[in-house]
Order: sequence, then C-alpha cells, then structure tokens
Amino acid sequence: MTGREVHFVAPNPPVWTGLYFSGGRTILDRVSEALLTDFSAERGIALLPEDKRFEHFAAFIAVGRHYTETFDTQDVLVGQAAGIDAIAIVVNGVLVTDVESLEELKSTPELDVTFVFMQADRGPQFEAAKMGDFGFAVLDFFKEQPQLPRNQEVKSAAAIMSALYEYSAKFKRGNPACRLYFVTTGTWVEDQQLESRRRAIIADLTSTNMFRDVTFVPLGAAGIQKLYRQSKNAIEREFVFENRVTVPEVPKVAQAYVGFLPVPELMKILSDDDGEMIPGLFYSNPRDWQDYNDVNNEIKSTLQSPDKARFVLMNNGITIIARTIRPTGNKFVIEDYQIVNGCQTSHVLFAQASKDDRSVAVPVRLIGTEDESVINAIIRATNRQTPVSEDQFFALEEFPKQLEQFFQAFLPAHRLYYERRSKQYDRLDGIEKTRVITQPNVIKAFAGMFLEEAHRTTRNYSGIKAKVGTEIFGKGHKLDPYYTSAFALYRLEYLFRNTKLEPKYKPARFHILLAIRLLGNPLAIPKSMNSHEMEKYCKVLLNTLWDPMKGDDLISLAAKTVDDAMGGDFDRDSIRTEAATKKVVAECQKVVAENKHEASS
Repeated sequence: MTGREVHFVAPNPPVWTGLYFSGGRTILDRVSEALLTDFSAERGIALLPEDKRFEHFAAFIAVGRHYTETFDTQDVLVGQAAGIDAIAIVVNGVLVTDVESLEELKSTPELDVTFVFMQADRGPQFEAAKMGDFGFAVLDFFKEQPQLPRNQEVKSAAAIMSALYEYSAKFKRGNPACRLYFVTTGTWVEDQQLESRRRAIIADLTSTNMFRDVTFVPLGAAGIQKLYRQSKNAIEREFVFENRVTVPEVPKVAQAYVGFLPVPELMKILSDDDGEMIPGLFYSNPRDWQDYNDVNNEIKSTLQSPDKARFVLMNNGITIIARTIRPTGNKFVIEDYQIVNGCQTSHVLFAQASKDDRSVAVPVRLIGTEDESVINAIIRATNRQTPVSEDQFFALEEFPKQLEQFFQAFLPAHRLYYERRSKQYDRLDGIEKTRVITQPNVIKAFAGMFLEEAHRTTRNYSGIKAKVGTEIFGKGHKLDPYYTSAFALYRLEYLFRNTKLEPKYKPARFHILLAIRLLGNPLAIPKSMNSHEMEKYCKVLLNTLWDPMKGDDLISLAAKTVDDAMGGDFDRDSIRTEAATKKVVAECQKVVAENKHEASS
C-alpha cells in the first residue's frame, strides 16, 4: 500500500475545567450525562467532543419518534449548518437520505411525508432568541430563494424536499407533516415569552400552506430522559378486545384469541403517540405495502361505500404476534408485537377509514408466543393468500436466521449482530449498537462489494432487492461474503462517525467497499457463492480488516483510489452510475499492478 496517503482527521477531544466545559458552557445534569455516556458507548462515538455527542443523542431521540427502524444518526446530522443540527425526511415510512432514492417513488400513487428538524443546545435553559433562530432556519429551508448559507448536507436535504413537492399531486393523505424539536437540558415551564415564540414559529410555517400539520416540541432534560428510556423498551399498546373467543391450548403458544376489532380499537395498535402509523409493525411481513393495486383499491372502495359494515365479512383480517399479552377483562395490553399478516389491510384502513367509526371492524388473530419456529410457521401459512415464492420465504426467514447465528459466532472484537426483527437489539444492554447491521445494509454492502453493483445501491435499490432469493440470500450461499461486506461497512462507518475519514467520501461508501475487496484480495473472485473457495477468499480480506491498523490503512487506500478514479468528483449524479463503478474497478486494477511492479523491482 505504498505511495498512498492516509486520509484520517483526528477528533478534537473536549477540554474539562472543573465543573465547566471549555468555553464557559455548563456540563449536563448528572442523569442526562449518564444517559449520554450510555448512548455514546452503544453508538461508538465516545471519542467525539461532548457537544457533538449530544447532537447525535438529540437526533436519535427526535427522529426516533417518527422513524422506528434502526438508523445511523450521522445520516441525519447536517454539520455546521445555520440554526439546524439535524434534518430527517421520512417518506412512506422510509428514511430518505438522498434524492436518488426518490426515483423509485415515481410509480408510487401516494406519498406520506414527514419532515423532522432538530436543534440541540446544552445550555441550562431555553432561550427565545435561539428558538427564533431555529424557526427562521426551518422556514428558510423551504424557500426557493433561501437567505441563509447552505452546506452540502443541507443542500442535499433541500434537493429531496424540492423533488418531493414536485410530486405534490401524490399527497393524497394531505401535505407533509413538519416536526420541530428544540432540545436542551433546561426545563420548559410554559414561560409566556417562550410560548409566544413557539406559537409564532408554528404560525409562520403553517402560513406557507405547505404542511398539513406543524408541531414545535421543546424538549428539556425530563423529556430527553423519558424519550430515551422509552426507546429502550418494547412497543406497548392497550386496547379493548370485547368480541373474541379464546383458542384452546396450542403447544408453544402461551395464549391465542380470534375475534374482531372495531376501527377505533385497531387504531390504538397501529398508531404511535402522535397518531401516526408505526411502520416497524410490519417488519416480519414478507410483502411490503403494495400501494393501491387492484386488491387494495377494492378494500378502499368497500370502506367508502354505504355497505362498509360488511367489511368484517369480506376481509381476511390481520394476524398479530406478541411476545407478551396481558388481558384484564376486555382490556388487553400487548408488548413487543408485530403484524405478520394484514399489512395491506392495515395501511388501507389507516388511510381511508374514519378513526372513530365503530361500524367498521376487522377480523383479528392475536397470538402470544416467543417461539421463533411457531412465528415463522404462522408467517408462512398466513401469507399464502397471494403468491410468495419459496425463494422469498427462504430469503426472508431461513437465510437471515443463519446470518444472525453466523455473525454472532465470532470473537467479541469481530462480532456483528444481524437484525432480523425491527430493533431486536435496542433493548439489550452490553451490545454496541453500531455493530447491529440491518437487512438493507447487508444487501447493499454485499451487492456493492461482491456483485460490483455499487452504483445501484441507492439509485435502483429495488432492482437489487429483486435479486433476494437468487443472487442474494440464495440457497447454499456461503455466509462469509455477507459477513465480510458487513464488517467492512461497520469499519468504514466507524471512521466516518469518529471523523477519521473525510465526509466527502460518504456518497461513495459502497464503491469504497468494492475497492476494499479489489485491493485487499486482488485474486479473481470465485465464480460461485456456494464454493469453499469463497471462504478462503474472504478470509484474506478479514485478516486485514480485523487488524485495526492494517484495516484502517486498507480502507484509506480504497477511499483514495475511489477519489482518483472519480477525479475528486463525488457529486451524487456522477458517483452513482455504472460508469463510475467501472472507473473504480479500473483504478483498483491499476493500483494493484503498480504495487506488483514496486514489489518486484
């Protein structure tokens, strides 16, 4: 790896002076500081200065209220932007981080959009001036001719916003929602001046007529502590299940009920505290929301007809699996639950049914079990109503189970955690959350590193997902390349998160993974993912990546090689093309040839 520069940037550590942080800023209260320390250790950001760690912490809390899947806070923080620390844009339950992802929404008939903005301040009290600056910055974000300067992160978020409003005809559920969070360690005491400023900001944003709803939440120390603790607990909901029968005893099933729920009671299960759908409820469902296809349009028509009361007789209903069910009379509390069948029905009911209409009801199967074999059998059986191939079932049930076990079989320093169920590791202590790898990230990392499709990881991710069950997560595939690509991504994100690798490389992260493979093991990749040669091929890469110094050097070399291949142009329109991937491959081959020549001379 001679002749290549290592692009690391050393973080500036905080400077402590007694009970005060350098610059005269007071430190956090004892409870908030303890939670921040816990969060920092779990997210692998303990080396960052406290103010930066607090930004990550506040972003996790604010965005987590509207996006329930696992996410990396560095994807929503916007750096040194005027008045705003984080911007998250959630579209149809998906966190959108670049405008290319919207390409797949062109065929989507409806868009449900939420904008989340966060400003973090470690000061001991709320300040009207800072709240005003935050509100002005958010308002300015939506202007066609902004007054405030924009860095690259804000420009990228603004590009997504502008593209979404070009699809405004698809806002059939209403214009986007706008959520503002001003996070500090102070105490919100309904001060008249502060409340007036908060209301004025809401009024200014509402007057643009760009939003269906605007909220401004001032989060003080008590709110921070409450929401962070909630994030560590399973989803829990209470509802009335009056019309039900108890299913006789079933092996490995603690309890089970069959009945029907009127819409208002079902909404308690589907909705979060803000009245918005919980997208993570359908994580185990083999089919995502299919938009308004023929079947879903028929459901919609029934709900809008005078005969809507017949819905309970015409629909197959939903199946809920909960790890805990606590009935008290007709009141039920369910905890850590998933809707494993009925994703389409749930989405149409949530969008089209009146939330207080008790004349519409839906058949419900409620099952309490913690046995994975029972859960998988129920998912398979209840999702036979529309075609789901055996390959899809294998890829969504069996292969992830194998990955989960394989990832955890390594020594602690090398261990990763494959997330089969939404946030399954969030409530477990002692697990560094940055080692938790979600299914989309495993698929993208594998496709970029081993299938040489780095350019498609965002621009055409649906094309990559279509390969699940065949070229990806295929029967007989060795698990080694999936772990190798996931570990390489984990190490790369660690360097980004701790500011040891320049952020300009982020748009090319999957090209860097490809370069890591081509430079770390220049031998030809085995032709089959099923071959034992694939294990040997990956072992060479892992021996380098597991060594902190050698691994960081390889990642740095890969980043520099991608930089050279692109001529320093990391514009998203340039990097995410097939031509860019071919340039990276050619540049890696050139570097390998140069190194061979140097070694032989």
